[in-house]
Amino acid sequence: MPSVSTHSHVTNLSGNEIYCLDKLSFTPGNICIGNSVFALGILGGLTAGINILVGGEIPEVTSLIHDGRLNAINRMMVEAKASGGTGVTGVTTELVNHGGNIEFLSIGSVVHKANAASETLAFSTSADAQELYCQVDCGFRPIQYVLGNVAYSIGLGGNVFGFLRSLGRGEVKEYSEIFDRTRHLALERITREARQCKANAVIGINTTITPLLGSQEMLMLGTASWHQALGDYATDPITSDMTNEEMWNMINIGYMPIRLVMGVSVYSLGIVGGIKSMFKSMVRGEVDVLTSLLYEAREKALDRIQMDAKRHGADDVVGVKIHVYELGGGLIEFLAIGTAVKKMDGVTTRTPVLIPQAIIRDRDTFFDTPPQSGRAVSLTESGKSSAGATQGGPIAIVIFIAMAIFYVFIFVLKHH
Repeated sequence: MPSVSTHSHVTNLSGNEIYCLDKLSFTPGNICIGNSVFALGILGGLTAGINILVGGEIPEVTSLIHDGRLNAINRMMVEAKASGGTGVTGVTTELVNHGGNIEFLSIGSVVHKANAASETLAFSTSADAQELYCQVDCGFRPIQYVLGNVAYSIGLGGNVFGFLRSLGRGEVKEYSEIFDRTRHLALERITREARQCKANAVIGINTTITPLLGSQEMLMLGTASWHQALGDYATDPITSDMTNEEMWNMINIGYMPIRLVMGVSVYSLGIVGGIKSMFKSMVRGEVDVLTSLLYEAREKALDRIQMDAKRHGADDVVGVKIHVYELGGGLIEFLAIGTAVKKMDGVTTRTPVLIPQAIIRDRDTFFDTPPQSGRAVSLTESGKSSAGATQGGPIAIVIFIAMAIFYVFIFVLKHH
């Protein structure tokens, strides 16, 4: 384990963040860093490879990623304690590839309680100082940075059955179920971590989907917190992926987030539909086959998000976004995600107006990519590539095994 060091008076907090901290009676502290380098190992790699072929969760990859992230976070917290802070804001967790080994890197910023004679590290949060201001003004007390992840593969069975189902038009339930389970497993795990640290809410959840080691990792990061109006949710913490500014606005008018809700549908145009749309696209006008299929797929995803919200007793679902991923082979995934909210008596923010410094976004002043070649990557584009890699991993392994068997067969024939 690396030695503990502190970087006194060196912070990555911006001017807007420091202003918001001042309003919370905090002062900025130093930046703190933790890391951990992991290798899957030969045996773990073979076991993971078999699970990738079978399909479903890949426990070896899930636990490796979780343990690596946790090691890095714990070491960052050791650094933070050594600096004598009250809390750590803006905690991040990243993966860096080093020639087959994975470095897990965690970075945060220490904050101090103004005019405190002595301090004990009381909280860590994924929120930066501006987001932290919004959360505290909403009545939340941050407790701990939490995460939930799952490494998943469609597997050989899913690819084969999915391919056969994709020959016909309509929903491919095998794929819908796999993607739906993946997303909800990550949500269940981040909720479990919140429950373990005596929180009744996980707010500011960010979700990423990343291809890794032939599988797909679904990762959710957020802040386990406590709110006095959520006493009934101590055993089942609320979850929200609203931005902190959005949450401030909703709580200001009396609505509390209840549940991050999701709806997934994977659809195929089918061979006949594909041929029809190909001919239709040769002439000007609406491609009605595609219009009706895409409409139906979106409606299915929205129906499922509505049912998810209804199960949790919500009044409305806000901030709904639909992400569309092309999975290849004529398959399209539709993911609807949002936050279910409920009107609660007596719920509002501490101040009537949100200060502008909590909303202003800082502008980058350093660029390591030449402007002429740099470009932004949209969430949809990023999701398409990661979703494609989800299928590509198992398919590549199947092709490799088939080629190996073929060459062994040729070798045997030549020597007989």
